[in-house]
Order: sequence, then C-alpha cells, then structure tokens
Amino acid sequence: MGEKRAGGRERDFRIFWGALTLSVLGDSFALIALPLLVLEATGSVARMGLLTAVGGAAMVLSGVFAGVVVDRVDRRKLLIACDLVRMVLYVLVPLVWLAGPQIWLLYTVLPLCEAVGMVFSVAYVTVVRGLVDADRITEANGRLNATAAAAGVVGPLGAGVVAAWAGPAAAVAVDAASFGVSAVCLSLVRFRQGVSPGPAVDRQGWWRDLLAGASFLRRHPVLRVLTLLLFLFSFLELGLNDLIIYHLKHDLGQGDGTVGGVLAIGALGTIAGALLVARIRRRLGFGPTWIGAVIVSGCALGGIGLAGGVASVALLTAAFLGSDSIAGTCSMSLRQEVTPEHLLGRVTSAFWTIHYAAAPIGAAVVTWAAQHHGTAVVGAACGTACVGIAALALFTPVRSRRPEAAPEGA
Repeated sequence: MGEKRAGGRERDFRIFWGALTLSVLGDSFALIALPLLVLEATGSVARMGLLTAVGGAAMVLSGVFAGVVVDRVDRRKLLIACDLVRMVLYVLVPLVWLAGPQIWLLYTVLPLCEAVGMVFSVAYVTVVRGLVDADRITEANGRLNATAAAAGVVGPLGAGVVAAWAGPAAAVAVDAASFGVSAVCLSLVRFRQGVSPGPAVDRQGWWRDLLAGASFLRRHPVLRVLTLLLFLFSFLELGLNDLIIYHLKHDLGQGDGTVGGVLAIGALGTIAGALLVARIRRRLGFGPTWIGAVIVSGCALGGIGLAGGVASVALLTAAFLGSDSIAGTCSMSLRQEVTPEHLLGRVTSAFWTIHYAAAPIGAAVVTWAAQHHGTAVVGAACGTACVGIAALALFTPVRSRRPEAAPEGA
C-alpha cells in the first residue's frame, strides 16, 4: 500500500512538474516577445524598461493579497484559474496587433498577467510540500527549476525564431497556448490532503491575514534578514533582461534571433544551478551556498555590460542565471521547511512582496541609466552592489549552515 501511495505521489508530481514547465515556457516567450514589440514600435530601451517596471509594480501589488487568497481557497483550482486567465489575456495581443501596433494594450495586459502570475507563483510554492516528502523539498525544487529553465532555453530561442520569422506578436500567441495546455495538466493532479486551507487558517479578517505572513518573517532571524537583502538585490536584477537585449541589439548590432539564442544559452546556467543546488547545499550548508551564489551573480553582472562579443555575453548571462538559480532555490526551500502549512501562502506572499517592492523602480532606473550612460557603467555598478550585498550577509544570521534546524526566534 505504501509503494502504491508513493507511486501515486510520483505520478502527480510529474504531471505538476510538466504543468509548471509549460507555464514557464509561456512566460519565457513573453519575456522576449513583449520587449521586442515595444522596441520594434518605439526603438526605446527606456520604454522597454517602463513596461517592465509597470509589470513589476503590478506583481508587487498583487503579492500583498496573493498569500491571503492562496491560504483561503482551493489551491489546485486557483492554479488552473490563473493559467486560464493568462491564456485569455495574452491571446488578445496578437488579435489586436492584426490591426496594427497598440502599445497601450501591452501596458494593460502585462500588468494584469504579472498580477495573476504572482498569485500562481505563491500557490505553486505552497503545494510542493503536498507532493513530496519533507526531506526531498530542496531536490524537488531543484528539479522543478531545472526543467523550468529547460523551458527557458526553448522559450527564448523559440521566441526569437518566431519573432524573426512571423513577428513578436506571433510569439505571444504561442505564449497564450502554453498556458491553456498547462491548465489541462493541472486538472489531472491530485494533491495530498493539507495543501488547501483547513481549520487552522485564521479567518479573522483580511488585515490580520495580510500581517500574519510579515509577522512570521519578522520573528524568524534568517528569513527576516534574507528578505531585506533580497529587497536590495531585486532592485538591481529585474531590469537585467532589458539590459542584455539592449546591449546585444544597440551596442553589438545583433538581431532578434541572436537575442533569443543568448538568453537560451543563459538559461542553461539556470538548469545547471537547479540541478546542483541540493548537492551543494548538503555539502556547504545554506549560508555559504547562498552567499557564494550572490557573489558569483555580482561578478557576472558586472561583466555583461563590458563584454564585447556575443559569446562572452552568453557565458556571463549563464553564470548570472545559474548562481541566481542556486540562491533562489535555497531561499524558497528554506521558507517551505520552516513555515507552518496554514501560513505558507501568506509568508510566501509577504516575502515576495517585500523582496520585489523596489524591483519596478530598479528596472526603470537601470534601463534609463543604461540608455544615458551606457551598459558598461551600469552593469559594473550593479555587479559591485551585488557583491556588497553578499558581504553584508556575512555579518548576519544568513551565514548559518543549518538555519532550518534552529527553533523559531533563535
């Protein structure tokens, strides 16, 4: 009977794994297609950065309420609904584009999709613990992130090819279709009891629910500091894709296909990081793994704007995304390990809301600075700041090797 249950859990995890990969595939198409639509219509990296900033702001605002929603409703149904909503929204872009470019539509669709995507992301984090045993959480997150990154390889490359052949709007249509297939896959997944809200959920009011996640983060010594450090890191990180696209197209004179290829190669770094993170964390512990990954991220980011060739940009992008994958998987796994089930949605939501609060401003500032001062100066400044964040972590509880084993508040 135990083997049968284990086999059923593995089946459900594999289907969920596939659904998440498809959702990421759609996001990776939009990652290339939407900025290319703006650049094609306006020729401005600042307008690209503004679109990214607007989408990021919507994601942050959605994050304020996402955890409360996730902890109050059936999480499986919520995941399916999020995919279906994004499918409908993204399909509007190629349909409207048939009559000609409508930049205003992108500034409407992307924020809505980013807001829904935040709810999806919070919900997906909360259900992983209901699909695998506790001692396999980091490994499961690594597998999910690795294949999501594999979709990230196919997505940018495919989006670049589709954009070059049929235009960026056609790439958005592929994006919409991927969300529809993902919703079908999620409808086949059976989650273990406990991944949806139960009697333990505090329903004494939205305001108290909103504060519950932030309160847990404040009490936990490692999550408290980690949230603040990632607040600084996200200010520098969100505009990276726009920076890379602008550097390749403006500074190096490359086409859409090359942009997709570079980001696809960069995604290979994410795959490598996701596959290695569980092994590295077991050997080094949480703190050294996270801090080391942020240092590598900073060094790579500092070199991207200075790189004078496509190959070097691709390798540095892979190094950045690989180390970012290691750091991100570590922090996500730690939250899942130490957070009570009934609070997991609200804690995840609060973490991401605070984490990304400065990101929209950062995206706008970074891309504006790149247009006026060049990618070399901006990349070097951002990379130096990332290394500084890692140095700060050395003087905080984040350096702990096994924070998951410490009692709350220790």
